[in-house]
Amino acid sequence: MNNPTNNPSQFLLLKDRRFAPLFCTQFLGAFHDNLFKNALVVMLLFSTTTQAGEDAKILTTLAAGLFILPFVLFSSLGGDLADKFPKHKVIRSIKMAEIGIALLGAIALTSGSVILSFLTLFALGTHSAFFGPSKYSILPQHLKSQELIGGNALLNTGTFLAILAGTISGTMLITLESGPAIVSSMLILCALCGLAGSYFIPAAPAISPQLKINMNIFSETVSNMKYLRGRQPSVVNAALGIAWFYFMGGMFMAQLPNFVKETLGAQEHILTLLLVIFSVGIALGGLLNNRLLKGRIEATYVPLAILGITFFSIDLFFASADAAGTLPLRVAADIALIAVCGGLFMVPLNAILQHNTPEDHRARVMASSAVLNALFIVGSSICSVALIAIGFEVQDLFLTFAIMNAGVAIYICRLLPDYLFKTILQILFKALYKVEVRGLENFEKAGKRAVIVGNHVSLLDPPLLAAFLPGRPMFAVNSFVADWIWVKPFLKLVDAFPLDPTNPFSLKGLIRKVEEDRHVVIFPEGRLTETGALMKVYDGPGMIADKADAVILPVRLDGVQHTPFARLKGKVPLKSFPKITITILEPRTFKVAPDIKGRARRAAAGRQLYDLMEEMMYLTGDREQTLYQALLKARYVNGDDAIIAEDIERKPLRFKKLILGSLILGDKIKSLTGKGENVGLMLPNSIGALVTFFALQAYGRVPAMMNFSTGAKAMLSACRSAQIKTVLTSRRFVEMARLTDIVAQLEEQTHIVYLEDIRKSVSLPDKVRALLANPEQIHRKSEVDIHSAAVVLFTSGSEGEPKGVVLSHKNLMTNIVQLSSRVDFNRQDIVFNCLPMFHSFGLTGGTLLPVLCGIKTFLYPSPLHYRIVPEMIYSANATIMFGTDTFLQGYARMANVYDFYRMRYIFAGAEKVKDETRRIYMEKFGVQVLEGYGATETAPAIAVNSAMHCKPGTVGRFLPGLEYRLEPVPGVSAGGRLYVRGDNVMLGYYKSDQPGVLQPPAQGWHDTGDIVTVDNNGFVKIEGRAKRFAKIAGEMVSLTQSESIAQAVWPGMEHAVVSLPDSRKGEQLVLVTSQPDAKREPLASYASQHGITALAVPSTLLYLSNIPVLGTGKIDYPALKIYVEDALRQTG
Repeated sequence: MNNPTNNPSQFLLLKDRRFAPLFCTQFLGAFHDNLFKNALVVMLLFSTTTQAGEDAKILTTLAAGLFILPFVLFSSLGGDLADKFPKHKVIRSIKMAEIGIALLGAIALTSGSVILSFLTLFALGTHSAFFGPSKYSILPQHLKSQELIGGNALLNTGTFLAILAGTISGTMLITLESGPAIVSSMLILCALCGLAGSYFIPAAPAISPQLKINMNIFSETVSNMKYLRGRQPSVVNAALGIAWFYFMGGMFMAQLPNFVKETLGAQEHILTLLLVIFSVGIALGGLLNNRLLKGRIEATYVPLAILGITFFSIDLFFASADAAGTLPLRVAADIALIAVCGGLFMVPLNAILQHNTPEDHRARVMASSAVLNALFIVGSSICSVALIAIGFEVQDLFLTFAIMNAGVAIYICRLLPDYLFKTILQILFKALYKVEVRGLENFEKAGKRAVIVGNHVSLLDPPLLAAFLPGRPMFAVNSFVADWIWVKPFLKLVDAFPLDPTNPFSLKGLIRKVEEDRHVVIFPEGRLTETGALMKVYDGPGMIADKADAVILPVRLDGVQHTPFARLKGKVPLKSFPKITITILEPRTFKVAPDIKGRARRAAAGRQLYDLMEEMMYLTGDREQTLYQALLKARYVNGDDAIIAEDIERKPLRFKKLILGSLILGDKIKSLTGKGENVGLMLPNSIGALVTFFALQAYGRVPAMMNFSTGAKAMLSACRSAQIKTVLTSRRFVEMARLTDIVAQLEEQTHIVYLEDIRKSVSLPDKVRALLANPEQIHRKSEVDIHSAAVVLFTSGSEGEPKGVVLSHKNLMTNIVQLSSRVDFNRQDIVFNCLPMFHSFGLTGGTLLPVLCGIKTFLYPSPLHYRIVPEMIYSANATIMFGTDTFLQGYARMANVYDFYRMRYIFAGAEKVKDETRRIYMEKFGVQVLEGYGATETAPAIAVNSAMHCKPGTVGRFLPGLEYRLEPVPGVSAGGRLYVRGDNVMLGYYKSDQPGVLQPPAQGWHDTGDIVTVDNNGFVKIEGRAKRFAKIAGEMVSLTQSESIAQAVWPGMEHAVVSLPDSRKGEQLVLVTSQPDAKREPLASYASQHGITALAVPSTLLYLSNIPVLGTGKIDYPALKIYVEDALRQTG
């Protein structure tokens, strides 16, 4: 199959022995022929015209016809020889004969004999008649199919460059005093070099050694022509198209000398110039094919090319009227464009003829094509002579032939209407939308039987796919939509299959079409997206692929959502002519277990289809950029004045101000820090924190987000581990948060820089310089790439000393794209983020994702303000919120039922979401809490529930682009220890044992430390932390399960379980609860009724009104364990 990516440049073939020797041999042969022919033409025209008069025109025309005659007589014999014998040996034999022909030509030129010259022409034609079938049929033996277009283009280029060189040499050298002798010497030298080159052509074994040579050239020619006529239409039409090219081209080449002499009244140098223009034009047109077709063997641009030949030939007639004595630019342009269109027309037809012909008859088919070419050239010569004889001028010939060509053009356009349609659409779309197609090689990998699925973003989707997908795919169209008046014209230009979704037999008909090796295009969403993201995906395409044993080929359309043809006004920024990208991903085969039948099988195929579509959105997302590059792109897409953030000061921040502020502040910070240095950032959620974060990004510094809720000891440890020398903060914040003592301790180890001081130092020249600066250039100088560290976050310390987690730009951008591929965020959303930026969820989900996607985010400084946060959500009109179960419970107690009136999604993570929390938010506020799961080390999201795929009690399904494995845990029967790997997994840790040394995860796998189960639908359930299992009486018991029992018995209260050593059973469970009258009996009763082991029931219960939590909302288990130990010690 064609695979353009394996052939990035056709010119590489010139270095390849499979092609280069043949190219050189062909070049020398063509140069040899044209050297002699043009020398003879000049002698006939400019040496004999004073005697011959009008006969000179007849002589040149007859000379051209005489050269062609051997193609009719001997091509069939040449084809037989090339099929029967090894082609490389046939070529060598032909090149040996060329030496004798060169000697005859030398005698003819030096003697001035017209008869010997014409005999040499006949001999040269005979040589070419034998060489042609071998030359063209050997190409598919040595080149891959995707190289045929490029190989033919180069041969075509070599031929016409040789014609050009032979033309110039022949016309110039023959007029010299010793011209005949010089030309004669060159003829012999070319023949000798051609023979030498033929010995380097790689072996091409005989294809049909059993073939019997028919020496009756006439009957063999007829037999080969009959065989050609019986081939598939693509072969016959290609051969006829090539012949017509030679009909037109033969006339132009033969009549150019007469056109120069009689119409233009010019001398030899003008003839040479026009031949140069014509030859170079043909070569350029041929080479252009490989760029346009990208190695695909198809006739996409043939209709447009022949229309171009017609148009410019007619224009040449009118341009010639006032051209006497000069060479107007219009005449030269017409001849050049006729030639370019000719190259564009011929090369793909040659490749189609070679590729679609059976290998054992290929040379004979090429020979038959050569016979057709010769007949058409002879016909062209006869027409030309006849018309000249009745008084036609050369320009009249151009018009007459253009009119004939117009008839052929109409026939071709009717024969290949889809190609003309595709070409016109491609030109239009590329001009308006700069359409880029990626992954065409994957289309070829799909084979003959494929179901093409794409995201349905706009009304332009079908025309775009019809224009840019290779071949002629069939479009499945809802029969209701097919009746729309404005849809019918499009359906007439493509293969459409009206599909009645209410009729099961209609679907069976589409399955049969796929089974007939058709490419069928289906939009699985069944409608235009109203969200900009994937909507509901129907099972049908998956079932069709499964039933027809076809591959699924995913195609992503991007950029179309910004056109007025989408239904996303207000949800995405609209542009008149945005850049559109079509990405074809690798084909996939669905694997459904053979024992699954009926509706269950259809549903299984549908699930796989949705996963594939989601993965497609992820893989085609823009992950290969730094955070600052993503910010600049977001500004370009959304506009300078788009509001991107707001905080409690209620002063909205726009893109232009964010970028300007980052340049001003970053310029000041760079003098205090070094490139790539970890710089501490101790600020609450605010616009100031956002600007500072991107100021560091702009100049290549790495923000290290300081968790100021952990105290001085943990923060000092973090500074040592990450080797933080400078910490940026705010005096106002330090005072309001009562962090003066902590900052004083930090100052002993780091340099504290207050943003208020930097602000005071900013002058007017600083602002003007930033205003005039190029942010892209400034960021480029920072020498940051996608694999560089982007941020350092610190683990919460819920289970020990905090570690520095180093996340790269690619880690963060990957997680943003992963989340965006699952959740339908859009510009009408407003994110409310009260999770601190030192929390990975707060940084990625609440800050970076909305900002870099053009969504406004409201930054609130603390999640602990249970009464104020709901009021601010109401005031900000927030639609999306991130939180933890602890915080959500607090808000639910204080909120008014209308505070969440605009809320679409609440995403909860960091700790298990209790059933009671979900119930309260649904019943009181009408909002579904979507539980997710992640880790700081994964930037952070690993899995998340969505509106489309949600299962309470689980954390959703794994995000696309993430690998996982479950390692068995001794004593735990369900699930296993979760390890994950993907582009969102951290670069590594900074640990206190090796400060400043990055410690990457082994082979890219991150050990989450969680015990999880994954059901058949891919939903993940957290059974507990591996460290939060206790071994009691020889059995592993989940502390999380114990907490769930307490939550079920006393909903709405706070509960936490820790384990302590026990001399009798190994370990014991202690429940700390805010339930005042808690007793063990209700817990034991609940466990017994629900089949839970009695070992999971805590043996000791302690009352605590406020269970300690970390700044991230997680329970502070280390602190709680110390409290329990002290409490039990005091009670004896």
